[in-house]
Amino acid sequence: MKNQIFPPTYFIALLVVSILFNLSFPTEKIIFPPYNYLGFILIILGGIINIWADMLFKKGKTTVKLNQKPSSLITLGPFALSRHPMYLGMTGILIGIAIIQATLISFIFPIIFVILMEIKFIKTEEKNLEEAFGEKYKEYKKKVRKWI
Repeated sequence: MKNQIFPPTYFIALLVVSILFNLSFPTEKIIFPPYNYLGFILIILGGIINIWADMLFKKGKTTVKLNQKPSSLITLGPFALSRHPMYLGMTGILIGIAIIQATLISFIFPIIFVILMEIKFIKTEEKNLEEAFGEKYKEYKKKVRKWI
């Protein structure tokens, strides 16, 4: 796992590609002002969720990195709503950008992000958490949804 690309890199790449694609190949808008400005709310909420989750990781003195063993199970705050709130926050930001850009093609980028997180990270993360915390994680998993 030495040179693995981590989730924030996928997020930023998809964000940039989404914006550049819409600037380079403008297509018909499907959401019109003022409704497309609602995307800013999702961007702000996604940012808050990410910052909050990151602060809880730091407070719990555990890692966010897939290639490191977690030292504590965080179940408070956004983790009470989603087992993967950081991915949820990044997805929210990508959906917010798609709403602002207001084109149908914009919505493909958050979908790609969710699929990539499911395939490349979530299964491994959940396996690691189950190995590290056993029954405690299994109980948490029964109570809290993966995404929302």
